[in-house]
Amino acid sequence: MRLNRFLGKFDLSKKEISIKDSDFINQAKSVLRLGAGDKIILCDGESNEAIAEIVNLNKEFAELKISETYKNQNGPERYVALYCPILKKENFELAVQKAVEIGAKEITPIITKRTIKLGLNYERLNKIIKEASEQSGRGVLPKLNEVIIFDEALKLAKENDLNLFFQVGYPPLGHSMSKFKKIGIFVGPEGGWTEEETETAKENGFIFASLGKTTLRAETAATVASYCVCNL
Repeated sequence: MRLNRFLGKFDLSKKEISIKDSDFINQAKSVLRLGAGDKIILCDGESNEAIAEIVNLNKEFAELKISETYKNQNGPERYVALYCPILKKENFELAVQKAVEIGAKEITPIITKRTIKLGLNYERLNKIIKEASEQSGRGVLPKLNEVIIFDEALKLAKENDLNLFFQVGYPPLGHSMSKFKKIGIFVGPEGGWTEEETETAKENGFIFASLGKTTLRAETAATVASYCVCNL
């Protein structure tokens, strides 16, 4: 039977722990209807996990007994950083959710020449990241960075071993990625990249590739690119 997973700042070094986090209590008690005797998985966000049995669960706190601890092995070996323009409506939230499920470890919202929406609800996005991490069985909580403009994203990306710039019209991704530990992924906004942005990326040594012959929506491109780089 699949156990429900909870990701948080848990001290898994102890055999018995008490949790007072209201979100945890609400999810366990009110949503999942768990109670004494039920087993769950606790993850500390740093790949440490434990199987724990609920001893007591009430409106104020939960008491649990840990029976087994281990390291989560579900994440991809390489570090994938997604640089995604802010998208309209719920599309950015969808891109973030799917990138987290797939295995991206860092997400940076960027503002490009053709970016229309500028604001983000960070509280909601971090909740989406947490829930997507729990649902997909990840042991590390991905990092959500502050919004930056395209030029600043290029500077930040210099820390990566390889940067991929996805755009229609280029050959499919065929670059060998096995020797690179940290890879940056740049996907375009609604309306695509401008010529100036494309030239700037070339000047910074980015590798250009497409995700096929068809033009993908930005949130689809972010999802497909994340999968390719994380798992292929």
